[in-house]
Amino acid sequence: MKILAAILGALIVLIQIPLWFGKGGWLRAWQVEDMVVQEKAKNSQLEVRNSGLAAEVKDLKTGTDAVEERARYELGMVKKDEVFFQVVEEKARPKAK
Repeated sequence: MKILAAILGALIVLIQIPLWFGKGGWLRAWQVEDMVVQEKAKNSQLEVRNSGLAAEVKDLKTGTDAVEERARYELGMVKKDEVFFQVVEEKARPKAK
């Protein structure tokens, strides 16, 4: 009777091995679930970035304020009859000993 119980116990363990460690086992399912959670977090960050870019594109297509701002900061353009002042700070000179 003990031998039969040992054989049945061994068979149960052998049947469980593919369930836990096999190609579609529980461990792989947990890994895939973690990967899905990570990808969803990454996608939400990208959606926020994309919505910001979409708003910027819409603003560039419909308004002139965004175009003017980019021209001023990126190209250094000024309007007619505007005066541009640039303040350059001197670097601190090291003291002579």
